[in-house]
Amino acid sequence: MKPPAASQEAAQRLFLEYLAVEKGLAANTVQSYARDIGKLADFLKARRVALARVSEETLASFIQGESRAGLSARSMARLVSALRSFFRFCALSGFVRQDPTARLTTPSTWLTLPKFLTVDEAGALLQAPDAAKPRGVRDRAMLEVLYGAGLRVSELASLRRDDVNLADGFLLCRGKGGKERIVPLGRSACDAVRRYLAEARPLDDADEREELFLSRRGRPFTRQGVWKMLRDHAARSGLAAKISPHVLRHSFATHLLERGADLRSVQLMLGHSQITTTQIYTHVSRERLRRVYDRFHPRA
Repeated sequence: MKPPAASQEAAQRLFLEYLAVEKGLAANTVQSYARDIGKLADFLKARRVALARVSEETLASFIQGESRAGLSARSMARLVSALRSFFRFCALSGFVRQDPTARLTTPSTWLTLPKFLTVDEAGALLQAPDAAKPRGVRDRAMLEVLYGAGLRVSELASLRRDDVNLADGFLLCRGKGGKERIVPLGRSACDAVRRYLAEARPLDDADEREELFLSRRGRPFTRQGVWKMLRDHAARSGLAAKISPHVLRHSFATHLLERGADLRSVQLMLGHSQITTTQIYTHVSRERLRRVYDRFHPRA
């Protein structure tokens, strides 16, 4: 059935509604798609190209322009994925007659390796909060859970008290698209959370809140609040230039694989729907092995 208005704006609005309602994608993922499709909309408007007249050549020109602007290989791959999903939706909804992305290839991303901390760097970061103060006790617990469970920043911020089982050492995580997964939690993280609940959280006077981690005002953390907390402690530990919440997630996966964890288990703990997403961490380990070999083997 053809929609009443075959415009770029109508197609984009209905596509984002489709992603959120029918596909059930997380709000952050929908926002990423919206940004990518928005870039395309600006590109088409500047060149006065109607949505129905977009061709493979048009998209190739758009992608090349984004590449020249410095978009990373990983961001390029996400952009191509967004274009494919959008035009597949447009073709099925009658906004375009043919899908111009049918032969569009995805740039290789395996060379874009994720940044991660060494074990010593991760340890220094976890020790940065001042555990003599309630705020430091809370921040230590947040960092321990972020690194100890490999959570995304949004997953940490939305974690509830009932989601954490300290007796058995695991937590229930609600990830992208509302998918739930069980993640083990180590002794160090469990001890830090116990201390936070016993010493720091009651000071927030917010016992009615479901969220585990609260700000000094007794409110749930935002993504930006977690980022700020992490940056403050990273600066104290000398890691400000290479830190982000996702770097701790990358470190979690890398350190597990380097110590012999199997890829499938790491995939489940990270909440990746496809194991190919997790495989990038094997490249990290291989590159480190290569460096060790080149440095120490006499015939390297």
